[in-house]
Amino acid sequence: MTYVIHGSTGAQGAPVVAALTAAGKPVTALTRNPDAVVRGAQRVVAAGYDSAAELTEAYRGADGVFVHLPVVAEKDRLTYAHNIVAAVRTARPARVVFSTSGAPTGPGTGGAAAELVRGLADTGVSCAVIAPTFYLENLLMPYVVDSVRERGVLPYPIRADLPVSWASHLDVADAAVALFDRPDITGVVTVGQYPAITGPDLAEAFGTHLGKDVTFEQITPEQFRESVAPLIGEGPAADVAAAYAAMGALADRSTTPGNSARKLLGITPRST
Repeated sequence: MTYVIHGSTGAQGAPVVAALTAAGKPVTALTRNPDAVVRGAQRVVAAGYDSAAELTEAYRGADGVFVHLPVVAEKDRLTYAHNIVAAVRTARPARVVFSTSGAPTGPGTGGAAAELVRGLADTGVSCAVIAPTFYLENLLMPYVVDSVRERGVLPYPIRADLPVSWASHLDVADAAVALFDRPDITGVVTVGQYPAITGPDLAEAFGTHLGKDVTFEQITPEQFRESVAPLIGEGPAADVAAAYAAMGALADRSTTPGNSARKLLGITPRST
């Protein structure tokens, strides 16, 4: 028996591997590179999201599977979601924990993340959904953090008055490990700081940390797309920009205390 972790060398998967290892849990690391070295993993398996057969083999007999969708074009993410669901339905792992990575999944919502949530629920396998909003690690992108350090300006494609519950990848890992041990908890578990803070609040926190004045600058999703395209590719960058544009119409991006990791799992966000 083992815990199968997608993206084990990436930003979300690696902290989950580390947390499970620290808890003495056996880990099977899924990567695209069969020669990858994943510290703490008992096995490293090359299995692609584009192969339902490979995923089925990887999931079979697992105590738990941690999955998230990579930042690629949305049409590819939809294909991956369907393959994950097919593999879970066939392999029947004991538990699946899915991180939405901030993508919306509510009723009537389209997109791959929402499709995956619905599909996993239909398999009959025990599952839980971790729902962060925005990742603090996004603020460490060169375009953002360099501007803070060099100009004293924090640029981000959200409204200045939009309350956001920022979360860390470490918050997701803490929740994932706890949820593997709590099969009684299903549905959506939100992670992130509460109460939510605005862009100017975030800039002030940067300023306090750096000992300098930092102001928030609301940029357009198109400006953000241009900044991240060299890092993640034109297609994924366009999809990310579209998501930020859609968020511009929301009243907030806050966690909900009633189904938070703090309440359900007793976990205090590291971002607090």
